[in-house]
Amino acid sequence: MNNLDTTNPNNYEYLTKHLAIHILGGLKVTKLESLRVTVSVQKVKSNNIVRHSIDLYNDTQVEKFVRRLAERLEIGTSVVRKTLQELTHELENYRFLLLSKEEQENKPFYKELNASEEKEAIDFLKKGKLLTLTNEYIGKSGVIGEETNRLLMYLIFTSRKTNNPLHCISLGSSGAGKTHLQSKVAELIPEEDKVEITVLSANAFYYFNRTELQHKLILIEDLDGAESVLYPLRELQSKKRITKTVVHKDSKGTTKTIHLTVEGPVSVAGCTTQESIYEDNSNRSFLLYIDESEEQDNRIMHYQRRASAGKLNEQEEIDARELLKNIQRVLKPIKVINPYAEYLCLPSAVFKPRRTNSHYLQFINAITFYKQYQRKKQYDKTTGEEYIETTIEDIQEANELITEVLLRKSDTITGACRNYLERLKQYLQENNQTTFTNAEIRRNLRIKQSTLQRYQKQLLEEGYIKKTKGNKGQMYHYEIIDLNEYNALKDQINNALQECISKINLPT
Repeated sequence: MNNLDTTNPNNYEYLTKHLAIHILGGLKVTKLESLRVTVSVQKVKSNNIVRHSIDLYNDTQVEKFVRRLAERLEIGTSVVRKTLQELTHELENYRFLLLSKEEQENKPFYKELNASEEKEAIDFLKKGKLLTLTNEYIGKSGVIGEETNRLLMYLIFTSRKTNNPLHCISLGSSGAGKTHLQSKVAELIPEEDKVEITVLSANAFYYFNRTELQHKLILIEDLDGAESVLYPLRELQSKKRITKTVVHKDSKGTTKTIHLTVEGPVSVAGCTTQESIYEDNSNRSFLLYIDESEEQDNRIMHYQRRASAGKLNEQEEIDARELLKNIQRVLKPIKVINPYAEYLCLPSAVFKPRRTNSHYLQFINAITFYKQYQRKKQYDKTTGEEYIETTIEDIQEANELITEVLLRKSDTITGACRNYLERLKQYLQENNQTTFTNAEIRRNLRIKQSTLQRYQKQLLEEGYIKKTKGNKGQMYHYEIIDLNEYNALKDQINNALQECISKINLPT
């Protein structure tokens, strides 16, 4: 008969004909090699209680405790010994039940799609103008504005399922909506495929299970809060695995060296206001600059007002999110071959062309991967491996989406400084001016003095502006050297990308 009552998790009760035993504080399930408990034992219908902490797997301790109980409670040692043996057996069984329950609770959630959900997702992926349609649904899910960034981010997150995932960093001033954009797009990725991080210790990444992070999306809310793990993250991005050697003592006390290895690949996304500080991470990532325009402010505030007034179609947002998540679930690992890769050359203006070229080709592959249900499956004649091929349409769509990214990769100034310079150009054109003063710009563009000084210093050093007036003791005047330099750079990139398409279209 099972006499163990575990109704109260902090005070189990075990009753027999002769003894009443309480296990105080419950059971620990971390160390299976011992069964340490704190017990209070009393004889039935007696107020004489014996309390003791004991490891029920330690035979010496148990024997001493049996004699002590027999003496203090005036009961036979055979009765006490048998009761403790039965209690140990019951606690063992219950501990296994607790472990099984804990394992079930911590088991990763994997949603199994029913037939109608799977069909809906696959039918969606077979539709024409798939990227445009996907972008519409991302908007329906509650992501306001940021049409290019949100689609780029969704495709980058999708690439986690490939063997060469892409990564992104969202950049913008404080309060511009970097984290909001990342978290809203991340809501379109199944829960089982992402790991969200706020703060992580330096060695935490090495203690994941070997394949626990494979093909996962790692989301970092703020890179400033994860500074200690940026190095292993970079290694995971580049080498697709990280290894740490640690000293460990085995059960016999012998010191051994063991290797902790965590396998990738992973897709990493993070947010920061400080672009230059994370240059090593930026080199491995797509840089997405948040839209800080007045029009975007108005779109967001209009959405907030409608939400507050209860005029949003919340069910439509939920349905769009669920469909996009199910779309992610039906995408299967498959090799992508780009038969046009040899014709694709980056503009000469792009910095760090080797890594950027790799990102460009991987992004085209990500688009092809996303369109896998529209592609005929082919098989390698030598290995029999299944694959799909990139089309010219995939390359054209990639070029349209990636232009802004390549433009930023070709710029000699930081993104924040570039945004300031473009606002400055617009202000001067609207007011028919060619020169300006710091005081005037600070007042009209509403920029803090320290921030403005930082921008002006960078623009002077890189040769974008020059001093035109102002002797010692007088206010300096500045002038932009070339108003059209950014448009010229944009045209250069567009022409280079278009030239690639022209080469592909030439008859062989």
